[in-house]
Amino acid sequence: MDAYHSFTPADGHGLPHDPIKAIVAPRPIGWISSIDRAGMINLAPYSYFNLFSHKPAILIFGSEGCKDTVRNVSETGEFVFNLATEDFADALNRTSLPHAADVNEFAAAGLGMADSETVSVPRVANIAAAMECKLVSVQELTDASGRTIGSHLVIGEVMRVHIAKACLADGLFDIVRARSIARCGYRGDYIVVENTFEMLRPTRNDSIRDVGHSKG
Repeated sequence: MDAYHSFTPADGHGLPHDPIKAIVAPRPIGWISSIDRAGMINLAPYSYFNLFSHKPAILIFGSEGCKDTVRNVSETGEFVFNLATEDFADALNRTSLPHAADVNEFAAAGLGMADSETVSVPRVANIAAAMECKLVSVQELTDASGRTIGSHLVIGEVMRVHIAKACLADGLFDIVRARSIARCGYRGDYIVVENTFEMLRPTRNDSIRDVGHSKG
């Protein structure tokens, strides 16, 4: 009996639910606030999100369809990433509703707004951490054959970072103390970061020592 269930995505997965998003998980949530040219504010969660460079710090998020956030960021060149945590889980979920473009999701979800310092976009008040970003590019994605698929990739550079002091431990941001949450693939599946473990990256000297032991 074959130990693997293998499939070609274009032909279907043959399972009750598509497993791909559950395999690539947990995924951090990009809770993105943005503003359009007229000053209308938007707040929406994106589970296609991550950090892709450190110096400079580059954040990216993906949108299936050209939604309000993508249009706003394309117009103004600014957005803010707000860290999703357990305390804000219900509000985060409420901002995922498909509101009309003229609805302020901060108000709809009962959230306060805090002014940013380098962009005109507000951040979520009392959030554990937030990053103000300037747009690098918006790219419409294609498949391997070059056909556009209706999804967009937004790339931004972090210009200013805000961290709640209560989430710092010995000068380090403590994601356990913040209780960061992540998306786990299937409908309604999330996790809370409750513990971490340390595993340091091996150095070249470690490799040399390992080789020496193997020879002995």
